[in-house]
Amino acid sequence: MIIPYEQLHPDTLNALIEEFVSRDGTDYGTNEISLAAKVEQVRCKLAAGEAVILFSESKGLCNIVHKDML
Repeated sequence: MIIPYEQLHPDTLNALIEEFVSRDGTDYGTNEISLAAKVEQVRCKLAAGEAVILFSESKGLCNIVHKDML
């Protein structure tokens, strides 16, 4: 199920994005990028419709994925 990011409380959305960008295996290349910059990049992708928040009812988990991954 796709969850519109606008329907999440700002604190909840921020926590979800922070968890996503800080996961093991998340690679941003050789340049170090601050957590705030990573969060803003993901927030912009959500706003532009390039990424979506998926919720798995069966697993009870949320994930952020590129829209092409749907």
